[in-house]
Amino acid sequence: MNGQSPMGLAAAAAAAVRPCRHRLLSSATTAAAATSTTATPLFPRCPHPYHHTHGRRLPFLVSAASQHASQTGPATNPSPIPGSVPPADPRAAVSGNLPFFDRVLFPDTFPLETPSAKEDATAEAAAQVDEDAAPAAPVREESDTEREAWRLLRRAVVSYCGEPVGTVAAEDPECTETLNYDQVFIRDFVPSALAFLMRGETEIVRNFLLHTLQLQSWEKTVDCYSPGQGLMPASFKIRTVPLDDNNEGFEEVLDPDFGESAIGRVAPVDSGLWWIILLRAYCKITGDYALQERVDVQTGIKLILSLCLTDGFDMFPTLLVTDGSCMIDRRMGIHGHPLEIQALFYSALRCSREMLVMNDGSKNLIRAINNRLSALSFHIREYYWVDMKKINEIYRYKTEEYSHDATNKFNIYPEQIPSWLVDWIPEKGGYLIGNLQPAHMDFRFFSLGNLWAITSSLTTPKQAEGILSLIEEKWDDLVANMPLKICYPAMEDDEWRIITGSDPKNTPWSYHNGGSWPTLLWQFTLACIKMGRPELARRAIAVAEEKLSDDKWPEYYDTRSGRFIGKQSRSYQTWTIAGFLTSKMLLENPELASILTCDEDLELLEGCACCLSKRSRCSRRMIKSKVVG
Repeated sequence: MNGQSPMGLAAAAAAAVRPCRHRLLSSATTAAAATSTTATPLFPRCPHPYHHTHGRRLPFLVSAASQHASQTGPATNPSPIPGSVPPADPRAAVSGNLPFFDRVLFPDTFPLETPSAKEDATAEAAAQVDEDAAPAAPVREESDTEREAWRLLRRAVVSYCGEPVGTVAAEDPECTETLNYDQVFIRDFVPSALAFLMRGETEIVRNFLLHTLQLQSWEKTVDCYSPGQGLMPASFKIRTVPLDDNNEGFEEVLDPDFGESAIGRVAPVDSGLWWIILLRAYCKITGDYALQERVDVQTGIKLILSLCLTDGFDMFPTLLVTDGSCMIDRRMGIHGHPLEIQALFYSALRCSREMLVMNDGSKNLIRAINNRLSALSFHIREYYWVDMKKINEIYRYKTEEYSHDATNKFNIYPEQIPSWLVDWIPEKGGYLIGNLQPAHMDFRFFSLGNLWAITSSLTTPKQAEGILSLIEEKWDDLVANMPLKICYPAMEDDEWRIITGSDPKNTPWSYHNGGSWPTLLWQFTLACIKMGRPELARRAIAVAEEKLSDDKWPEYYDTRSGRFIGKQSRSYQTWTIAGFLTSKMLLENPELASILTCDEDLELLEGCACCLSKRSRCSRRMIKSKVVG
């Protein structure tokens, strides 16, 4: 780190990006600028429009023509244009060639071997015989719905300085009131980024990661108060502004929104967590590990972690946040320790631990990450999990217990068990509740938090299986006519009026209050692949594919069974489109799920970060025995 503090490095990086703007100048200004000395740009660009993909190219990014050229001599045709469809089908990456794909993703586990000339000749002869005898495996042709989705996704791409940097939230040509749907949201872009990565189009993702990094910690304020150092914006917009008062020239600038323009003025907690998760996915699929080792990228990761790991008044290892700080960005009674934030927090910690460069400056941070991971995993698995057995235990809780050995540690009153849960919880399976605070358990089922807890291994394998079993058992409630309910059940009547403030958009079974969001499909697919249940994902995708195109790719669906298009839903919502494409590609190439998932780490269960290992209720050995058993 050359003796510089993270704050200083962040300031230097931010200062370096400011001049990196694409200027639209008059002819006189352009002529004058041509004679001046040009500074080295922060993001170097090739002078030729044909760029090479950053990092190591995956086998399915190499066309048959380029493979032939590598054997016969230098290539005569240029590389494909970034953002265009690669000549090779990405599905060929893993179709009948899984070991080679593993060599690309996990090179350290496959030592290089140099075969002898005799072995090489024998192998070539055998390969030629096999090639002549067996026809090539047929490649599935994209459906009309998939082709339309790709066309719409590319239409949503926006450029900055002549390079693609993201996708807008929605691109509806029939809608005249854009609001903030014409901005690039960090959380919304994740499924788009994954679709482009699996397609082999990596430049847009790399640009997005670096440009959003330079927007980190701008001094945007609400009522003269600045957000914490390391905060990532919720979104950004590309604006064209004049260079001077005479309007002789213009420049493009990135204008971030940290929540000071959002409804409720709430800063996004999940943006930085999603950014870390996407960074790991990009590096794993491209092999561009040099990107994550850059000083500015390492500094960005550390700033996000420092913001999340800052000591405060909270006694729990979970992250304390306000209402509206995640995908549910309106008042919905999820303030405190919502499951969605905890699952993303855990995943971001796991990803950061992989990517941080080990040195004297990062040892303490990595130690803090390990301690937090250990405490967080225990806390969620032990106190957020409910099934029939646990609900029976809560039903018989004693209250007002004052001791270290209390069973009812959070003073939960049995009367909090809602009437709908008594008949809804199945005999087999369970789920993680939506929130936990003193004297309060939010028993609602939140899809994103439960699915991402499976993906990141925040749950035990048995709990992960239980969540999918519950979804299968309660299919008509959680999937029905359109996957997937953002939460279940909806708040109604006085509960809705009190908790949401009579929010006219979050009426019962609409929007965040029990609405169905097709973008959750890709996370459901990811969880199903991780747990070896792809048939559930196929079933859900089939339900969505039947309606999405005809309904113009809406943002969300209303009613208890998801039959109606949302009353205020945007059409051609980008993350609906990208979520569908990502789901289809993950099912065809299940090995690609490894860029996002984390396996169980038994070392996290060995020690107790809160020094209570001698107490039976807080023993990691107890949890580990459940995992191993």
